[in-house]
Amino acid sequence: MKHVYLDNAATTSVRPEVIEEMINVLRNDYGNPSSTYAIGRHAKALVENARKIIAKQFNVSSSEIIFTSCGTEGNNWILRSAVKDLGIKRIITTKLEHHAVLNTVKQLNAEFGVELVFLDILPTSEIDYAQLEELLKDESKPTLVTLMHVNNEVGTELDLKRVASLCEAHSALFHCDTVQSIGKTRIDLAETPIDFIVASAHKFHGPKGIGFAFIRKKNVLKPVMFGGEQEKGLRAGTEGVHQVVGMAKALEMAYDLLEEEKAHISSIKEYCKDRLLEVYPDVCFNGNNVGFYNILNVLLPLSEEKAAMMLFQLDMKGIAVSRGSACQSGSQKPSHVLSQFLCAEDLKKPSLRLSFGHENTKEDIDILIDVLKTI
Repeated sequence: MKHVYLDNAATTSVRPEVIEEMINVLRNDYGNPSSTYAIGRHAKALVENARKIIAKQFNVSSSEIIFTSCGTEGNNWILRSAVKDLGIKRIITTKLEHHAVLNTVKQLNAEFGVELVFLDILPTSEIDYAQLEELLKDESKPTLVTLMHVNNEVGTELDLKRVASLCEAHSALFHCDTVQSIGKTRIDLAETPIDFIVASAHKFHGPKGIGFAFIRKKNVLKPVMFGGEQEKGLRAGTEGVHQVVGMAKALEMAYDLLEEEKAHISSIKEYCKDRLLEVYPDVCFNGNNVGFYNILNVLLPLSEEKAAMMLFQLDMKGIAVSRGSACQSGSQKPSHVLSQFLCAEDLKKPSLRLSFGHENTKEDIDILIDVLKTI
């Protein structure tokens, strides 16, 4: 039985070249980067070279890249420090955000009384930009806007430059959860005045357990963990050199191959839409009409009884898909994202998130369709 992986928004396979790079470091570069003797200095050089490789992709200084364990850590650190150390009193966000942001801002509201303002969501799953602009005109409270670049469930893409310009014009900080878009689209941070972004390597064919945050120089955050002076004193703990090197290699390859792989993935997505429409003429695609090129959220015209067994049957046939965020896919509750713009009747119908990668083929889609026909 061939296994078909269509859940690349949850995680991705590690590229063979990245594995090779990491194994080489594990075998030969075991020094502690904080040590002053030769093998320690060499390990430190590998870490700093990786930092430069990453910074180059976004047109920023390497001093603005801080290594973390993942996007969740980066989001928690930035949002918490913004409230505690930068004096943020109001956070503008949406109920579409990943729980790494949504649950964090709710916790900050409970702990510090920071005001939370949730933007309205249009039927297209997009934010109300006019409402955001109107809210930002009130500059009486220090404000941070936190909005994700690409929604991890439906693929709706934020107009980064528009939001960044609005925030800059009204002296608000802009934090963007870019976990789903890093390595899949170019972001020039010299041109776009975003204050903070975060990334997880496992979303762009790198290793799990490593990520990074971009902190614009003007924003002086403080650590949430204390210990050594690693990462300029902002994140204590001995660096995982092999993970850092693997992440840099994965990101470099992602951008070197971006145009070629984007074209391939886009064609797979369009082929999947066409095949679904053949089988289900009444199928709907959740979100707006465009959506990010590797994510397709499908509302299938199936009964609740059939829907209940659908994921199980797909899994039994070796097909990996999800109902939504991998962090919540075991829950029986309706998706917190879809709940914001679908009607109650549509929420009862099964929605599948299909997310594609460069390794997917049309044969994968044909296998998926053949199984769906039997449900």
